[in-house]
Order: sequence, then C-alpha cells, then structure tokens
Amino acid sequence: MNNEKSLKAVAYGEVLWDVFDTEKKIGGAPLNVALRMKTLGCDVAMISCVGNDENGKAILNHIKSLGLETSAISTIEDFPTGLVNVTLNDTGAASYVIHYPSAWDKINVNDSGKKLVSEADVLIFGSLVCRDEVSRKSLEALLQTKTYKVFDVNLRKPHYSYQILERLIHAADFIKFNDEELLEIATALDSPFTTLEENIHFIAQRTHAKAMCVTRGAHGALLFWDNTLYENSGYPVKVADTVGAGDSFLATLITSLLTGKDPQSAVDFACAIGALVAESPGANPEISIERIEALMHKKI
Repeated sequence: MNNEKSLKAVAYGEVLWDVFDTEKKIGGAPLNVALRMKTLGCDVAMISCVGNDENGKAILNHIKSLGLETSAISTIEDFPTGLVNVTLNDTGAASYVIHYPSAWDKINVNDSGKKLVSEADVLIFGSLVCRDEVSRKSLEALLQTKTYKVFDVNLRKPHYSYQILERLIHAADFIKFNDEELLEIATALDSPFTTLEENIHFIAQRTHAKAMCVTRGAHGALLFWDNTLYENSGYPVKVADTVGAGDSFLATLITSLLTGKDPQSAVDFACAIGALVAESPGANPEISIERIEALMHKKI
C-alpha cells in the first residue's frame, strides 16, 4: 500500500449515543475510528446495527452526511439504539455505563458484509462488541477473511472475558491497548513482568503478535513494529475530555502505517491528533492540519 492509493477500511462494532450531563453525542469506539479515518482520506464502511427509533435514524443520517458507507448498518425492531452514560472526573477522564441489550449487540452479517470486509485493506474491531453472542459470532465469521485485522482492546467491566480477549489477540495483525489494559491482560496471561516494554515483548512472544501499540494518556504512546519499539512522550494540552482520543490516535496510526509513513513519524502524528481530540469536547472534533503542525512544532 502506498500514499497514492486510498486505504479501504471497514469498522465493525458499536454505534451509539454518548450521553453526558447536558448533551448527547454520537459515538462508539469503532465508529470514532471510522470517522477519523474518513477525515484522513480513507474509504470507510461501517458494519453495525441500530434500533428502529429516532436515535438510530439520527445516527444513520449523521454518518451518511460525513461520507461513511452505511449499507452494512442494519436496523432492528426488538432492541433500542445504544446509549452510554458518560461521567467525567476533574481531569476529564471518562467512566461509562453501557446499556444492555442494545441494537449493536445483535449484529448479523450477511454475504454482502463479508464481501465488504474481504475487499477491504483493513478491518477494525474491538472487544466490547463481543459481550453478546450474536455480535461475537458475526465478528468471528469476519475474522476468517484474509484482510489485515486491527484489534482495538476496549476493556469495560463487566463486558469482557480473558478467554475471548486472547482469541481476538491471536486473530489480529495489529493490537491497540492503553497502558492499564496491557498490564491487566499480560497479568491474566501469567506475565512475570511489570514494565510496559517488557509486557509488549511478552504479549508478542505469547501470541505471535507482529505489531501493537500502547497509549499512555498524557505521556504519549509506544509502538511495536517490525520487532522495533518506537516512542512518543506526548504533547502537552489542556484536556477537555478523553472521550475518543484513543480512537483518533488508532485511526491516525493505522492509516499512516498502512499508507507507507515511517513508524516514528506515524506514532508522532497519531499522538498529536489524539492530544488535540482530548483538548476538544467530544469524540470527533474537527482538527485542522495547521493545529496539528503547530502542536508538533511546539513540542520540538
């Protein structure tokens, strides 16, 4: 893949409303990744499910207006469009109450959805969508394709099990953790190590993972790529909220790596976009290239 070719991506998983104290915003980690990849010039489709309700119609209309392919987002009668209650602490860090069951727990993938994935360059999926057997089995069918697979670990208690997480890690070509998720999963896999770097190598050896990244909040990120570790120490910003920052980081990193950008430049660029998302309210703020360059230049 190169910079002359538009990356073709499919995101699989939850589309929903993040409900804050005074407002609600469209979200869901896979959708956040998809929307950011679209702004970076990728051709992006979403596979999900919404309820036959006003919330579902609003999501479909919104993401269609932003240019995402929505033909694989189904509408279901028996379950409502997903809602998540988001609480922010004094530093802007978010905690979540994720309502169950929701329409995105009941994603059924037909032959056209499988074809969509098989023809894509990359499939992005997370762990939260596996909390329900229906959506999990649909994902497992898609994981049989030869498409490059990116696993966005998204631990939201009590919606995961280590057995399923390990299966997803084995199925992925690239894995994204935050620092707490990496240490929790490594401990569950009987790692004797305590540092992020040691546990990255432990996960790589244990699961044969060829590539992964670990976000560290304000302290940037680590990237493991071609048996080499790359690091960015973060960009200082005043955090509005952390919702979607990791999603935009992942979208930018994967787009950069799979279109030929060198790994260090890719992780630097991704950290800058992630920081600017954290500086702005909501998961999908518009970010100009001028703001990105100004932040990266300021760091230098």
